[in-house]
Amino acid sequence: MYQEYMQMVPLPTRKSSLIPCNSWMGLAASMKELYGQPLHYLTNLSMKQWDYLRIGANDEDVPLDTLIDPAKAEANIWLIEEMHRNTTSPFFIARLWHGDPMYHVYIDAIFPELKDPSK
Repeated sequence: MYQEYMQMVPLPTRKSSLIPCNSWMGLAASMKELYGQPLHYLTNLSMKQWDYLRIGANDEDVPLDTLIDPAKAEANIWLIEEMHRNTTSPFFIARLWHGDPMYHVYIDAIFPELKDPSK
């Protein structure tokens, strides 16, 4: 059901102004708030992993928007999001969740109003 729901949530067609951010998780949180949209479970995990990759790097304390153009960073997240929404197997998600009792931490509690799919 989760994967079916995420496929029904339309990706935003408008892009806002540049979003300042210190981290990938911070950028994702700002995008969720700005667009009123959830991000896919796998996208949220990706943001966590990308931030984790920076630990110990020379530029670890440098804000992300200084290292990567904020518009490109946002576009990258939306591309990853589109891939996760449209190509992820619900069986793969179920296997991941079965092995992770804390999976719900990475599921956003944002429920945008959906257009009636029967129309």
